[in-house]
Amino acid sequence: MDEIAKALVADGKGILAADESTGTIKKRFDSINVESVEETRRAYREMLFTAAGAEDSISGVILYDETLRQSAADGTPFAKLLAGKGIIPGIKVDAGAKPLAGSPDEKVTEGLDGLRERCAEYYRLGARFAKWRAVITIKGDEHPSQACMSANAHALARYAALCHEAGLVPIVEPEVLMDGAHDIERCAAVTEAALNEVYTQLRIQNVRLEATLLKPNMVISGTECASQAGVGEVAARTVEVLKRCVPAAVPGIVFLSGGQSDRLATEHLDAMNKLGETLPWKLSFSYGRALQAAPLKAWGGKAENVPAAQAAFLLRAQCNGAAAAGTWSTAMEKAA
Repeated sequence: MDEIAKALVADGKGILAADESTGTIKKRFDSINVESVEETRRAYREMLFTAAGAEDSISGVILYDETLRQSAADGTPFAKLLAGKGIIPGIKVDAGAKPLAGSPDEKVTEGLDGLRERCAEYYRLGARFAKWRAVITIKGDEHPSQACMSANAHALARYAALCHEAGLVPIVEPEVLMDGAHDIERCAAVTEAALNEVYTQLRIQNVRLEATLLKPNMVISGTECASQAGVGEVAARTVEVLKRCVPAAVPGIVFLSGGQSDRLATEHLDAMNKLGETLPWKLSFSYGRALQAAPLKAWGGKAENVPAAQAAFLLRAQCNGAAAAGTWSTAMEKAA
């Protein structure tokens, strides 16, 4: 498991998050006027997984339960197809965020019941890592509550321990949402508190940190904040918080894009890796929309558009791979 965790953050590589639930991918398909049925979802994901050259920038793919059980048009199971390209298959294992009892404006992620059996099955189906997402909302001075952070951190730690039991590398994702009017200072404070709680719980559950990855938000201004922090400030504040919270034993940090535009997510990651600091862990990506928005639009549900959609996906993969190495430039975008 230690080696798998390291491989997922290999130099210049990161993770494609293709684990959208059926409801979420329906919203994506609605935006391009494509009906979301099992076959269109299968065809879309096959288009991403078979893009030639993506393996040079993509180390792993997080799949949804349905997708892990699907196959390419030639009958090759997706997990086998990805592994054959040197891409590690992963799986989303949580059951989604639900209202937190006693604080209905906040969320707690469910899915621990039956997780031991699901993890064992997913391993048999070819998955080698997993993901569990916790959602933390900033709202005024009251939210997030300590109850919210503690409940989610405990669930993340229990999930991580069960993953290790099944031979899966757990990606731990405590996402502080960027929705709201809070400034970057508030985001930094909440992110630090959330990460400290998560690593406290991981230690309590005896989780081996060398066989885990962290998938955090970047420290960023709320979407409704009048003063938006620039790329350099986001990079510096994010790294500062991570240095205060994340143990050196963790091999890598794979950021979520969290609603940022494709290019901004790339710029922020690149800026962090250009800071010139000697860090104990790799800084990479685990992006969903920031990798998929362009190819989804180019595809439009039409088979004849697959080459153009794959080219759009490959560009975003290459740009983010370069950002993970601190070698991205605006020329890469212009060349497209």
